[in-house]
Amino acid sequence: MKVPSEKHAIRRIAERIAELVDADCHTLSMRENHRNLQVDAVLGVGHFVFVVDWKSVGSAASTYSAITQVRRHAEEIKRTGRIDGEVVPLITVPFMGTNGQERCAEYGVAWLDLSGNARISAPGLRILIEGKPNLFKRPGRPSTPFAPRSSRIARWLLIHPTEPVTQRELARATGTDEGYTSRVVGKLEDEGLIVRNDDGAILPVEPDLLLDAWLEVYNFNKHYVLRGHVAARSGEELLRQLSARLNRASIRYAATGLAAAWSLDHFAGFRTVSMYLRQEPSSDLIDALSFREDTRGANVWLIIPNDEGVFDGASTRNGIHCVHPVQAYLDLHAHPERAKEAARELRNEHLQWRTCE
Repeated sequence: MKVPSEKHAIRRIAERIAELVDADCHTLSMRENHRNLQVDAVLGVGHFVFVVDWKSVGSAASTYSAITQVRRHAEEIKRTGRIDGEVVPLITVPFMGTNGQERCAEYGVAWLDLSGNARISAPGLRILIEGKPNLFKRPGRPSTPFAPRSSRIARWLLIHPTEPVTQRELARATGTDEGYTSRVVGKLEDEGLIVRNDDGAILPVEPDLLLDAWLEVYNFNKHYVLRGHVAARSGEELLRQLSARLNRASIRYAATGLAAAWSLDHFAGFRTVSMYLRQEPSSDLIDALSFREDTRGANVWLIIPNDEGVFDGASTRNGIHCVHPVQAYLDLHAHPERAKEAARELRNEHLQWRTCE
């Protein structure tokens, strides 16, 4: 289905809100293109006043900018008292992704999508509809600045979030040619994820936003993962055992996932050890590791990355060579056990960035 124009989208949103609150469409008051407030519409339905911002995509970047707008202008309406009723900031999109939903929940902003989903909460009003499929999927593979090689750019910017960098410096630092770097930077700029200072150097608009946008499309399964079992009494023993054997074999590696989270903060016990290897393991190395391939009882993941950029920013923590926290955070979302909890802890302790105020 084609994404509607802003005008048609606002009309459909107004009708949907009236339907959800069981109101007669004819009693609905609507002010479109509320430009003095820099939002797309103010809709009055019964006792409620919805301050609406429409975005044609539900990406992390567009959701971020919409949250900033609707919160600010909802507060302005409340402050001036120009409109009676319970004021509800509302973000509307064709389809709201998981990261957008989480961001809206974090900042207390309601949302509704034209695919039929919604989460709206206000005094006297609670609407929760989820699980409806995306009606606006586009055919073909979307262009993204987070493809395996392209993501070197985002990774460098997140590792050095306060260091302005020119495109030439960025190309040199990430091992990509200047033309390629320029194209990736252009995509990041188009998506509102980076800004340029007066000298033309690049910085993330908000590191949190850039990381969320990357997580939204990151697919751990695009790496080649060899899953198997190595006998050990604990995850820590297994991690140190594998690390020692890889070092003896002169194989460059970097732990990720739960093992990296533990090495960084000793966060929780773990069973699964996952490690990126610079090269596909030979049969001799497999024997040296005492590795037995077995997907069902796997406690070891040997990962051949789809791009060597995963090693950028790696360092040794507590005797274990680990990927940078940015990479570990992304990978944790594909891991078992307490990985989601470990990802939250890692972000809170090592990726302390704020976005919306």
